[in-house]
Amino acid sequence: MAATPLRDRAAGPGTRIHVVSDVHGNARDLARAGEGADALICLGDLVLFLDYADHSRGIFPELFGEENADRVVELRTARRFAEARDFQAGLWAAAGEDRAVLIERAVRRQYAEMFAAMPAPTYATFGNVDLPRLWPEFAREGTTVLDGQRVEIGGWTFGFVGGGLRTPMRTPFEIDDEEYEAKLAALGEVDVLCTHIPPEVPDLVYDTVARRFERGSRALLDVIRRTRPRYSLFGHVHQPLSRRMRIGSTECVNVGHFASSGRPWALEF
Repeated sequence: MAATPLRDRAAGPGTRIHVVSDVHGNARDLARAGEGADALICLGDLVLFLDYADHSRGIFPELFGEENADRVVELRTARRFAEARDFQAGLWAAAGEDRAVLIERAVRRQYAEMFAAMPAPTYATFGNVDLPRLWPEFAREGTTVLDGQRVEIGGWTFGFVGGGLRTPMRTPFEIDDEEYEAKLAALGEVDVLCTHIPPEVPDLVYDTVARRFERGSRALLDVIRRTRPRYSLFGHVHQPLSRRMRIGSTECVNVGHFASSGRPWALEF
C-alpha cells in the first residue's frame, strides 16, 4: 500500500500537522492521514490484538476464533483480569507453538503494512500495545521514531514520550512510573507534548464505553502545570468523557481513536 505524499513545501509559517493515535491496524486510512499536511505525528498503538467493537478482527481471533475472543472481552469488560489471563493461558498452551513466536509473527505482518502506509515525514512514538524493539526493522526513511526526545517542526518544539504505565491488563509496553517520569524530564520545555497516554485527569482518562478509568500519568499532569506547553496531545482512551480541556494555559487534546474514525486531528500554527 503506497502512502500519500504530504504537501510539497517546507514547514514554516502556516504549518499544518496531522496527528493520529490508536491506529490498531487501520493501514488504509493511515495512508491518507497526511493529505494536506506538512507532517504526520503518530502517537502509537499500531498493533491490533483484539478489536473490542468487532471480535473477529485482530491477532487473537485470527489464532483462536471469534467465540474465544467474545469470552476474553466479556471477562476483561467485567474486570475479571485474572480469569481472562487463565482462559488465554489455556488457549496458548494448546496452540502447539510458543506464544511469543506466534504473536511476534503476527505483529511483524501488521507492522510491515502500517509502516509502509506512513507518509514522509512522520514522527512516531510507541503505544502501550506496541513492541518497540521491532520498530527499527520497519521504520523507513522519512519516519522518525522518538521516545523521551524532541524535534523541531515549523519552528515549534515537539517532545515525545511513548508507552503506558503498569496496569492489570499487562499490555506489552507498560513501564514503571519512574521510567516514564524520567523520559518526561529529558524533554525539558516544549511547545507541544506528544504522548500516548493522557495526563491523570478523571474526565480525560474515563472511557465511557468500557466504563472504566484508564491509566493516565500524574507526572505528565505535573509537567503540564509546571512547564505550560501550548498543547498536550495524546490518545489511549478510545471514548473519553472529555476529548479536550484546558489545564492552565495548555490545551489538552485526545486526538481520537483513529482505528474507528479514520480521521486525523489537525494542528495549525
